[in-house]
Amino acid sequence: MKSKHLFFLIVAIMFSLFIATSCAEERAKEQADSPDEEEVAMEADTAEEENRIYGEISETASALENEMEIEDVGTFSFNPQEVQTVRDDIFREGYFSIFDVLVHLDENGQIELDYYFDEDMNTYVITEMNGHTEWWYDAFYDGGWRERSVFRIDHYPYKDEMFLRIVHSTEEYIASVYKIYREEEERKRENDGTIIVPEVIIEGQNETLVFEDFEVKAHNLRSDMFQPGVVTAIDTILSLADEGHISYDLQWYESLGTAGVVKSYWVNRINDDESEGRCGFVYEAGDEVFYFFRGNHNHIPSDIRVINSPQYVKYFWICI
Repeated sequence: MKSKHLFFLIVAIMFSLFIATSCAEERAKEQADSPDEEEVAMEADTAEEENRIYGEISETASALENEMEIEDVGTFSFNPQEVQTVRDDIFREGYFSIFDVLVHLDENGQIELDYYFDEDMNTYVITEMNGHTEWWYDAFYDGGWRERSVFRIDHYPYKDEMFLRIVHSTEEYIASVYKIYREEEERKRENDGTIIVPEVIIEGQNETLVFEDFEVKAHNLRSDMFQPGVVTAIDTILSLADEGHISYDLQWYESLGTAGVVKSYWVNRINDDESEGRCGFVYEAGDEVFYFFRGNHNHIPSDIRVINSPQYVKYFWICI
């Protein structure tokens, strides 16, 4: 009887040792498979260092009086602090577009402006101004120069010290631009309002990356100027980084070279390509019909260039 009890006692002890050993081995395996807290913290720090934003947004609302020249009509002064936007779906209070200056002049009785909002193009259309039709604009920021632009006039943010001129155009040219606007809005409707860019291109000094049918999401980087959810060209870079395709550095510039009023974020680095001296990244966005200096490539910083499902967005490396 004592032998029987001794046998069961030995079996119980051996079973307990087996369970204890198995549990210890399992814990050791889990620890090997899962990094400790220090390793997790180090990985998180590394991830944060991959994408950096240098500098903070300063006071960006316009405050200096300026003037707008209208071909064959006259030159008119205005106080930007008195201008209200008709696109409060885009701009926050205190910010406005080139088109809003025209509306302001009309409301003050300085010009006669007829216009309407076209939902199929997501823009305001000028039908007549002081007895003339077919109007376009000629505008650039401080330190810039005259350049062709097919950007929506009611999306073009106003800044202090910018040049503003409204000029005669042709029915054929305006129709070609409006055709692109309609195609962009149709693309957006087909994607239930989501901004899907058919082709995003990164042409760096060391590599070229192409992404097809890429979704660009709002990051509200310029929450000083734009309403929440407004998508800009620089959101393309931020969205690519969200998905781990690239890493970046952004730099805030108050001024740059001869441009006394910049007040924007620029893309200083994408992956291993980092701006240095007179070399760095520039961008363009739109339809291939107006590629490069035909209208898509102009000096509207990408953090304030609202996009409406363009055919492509391209960041490319240049040295000037």
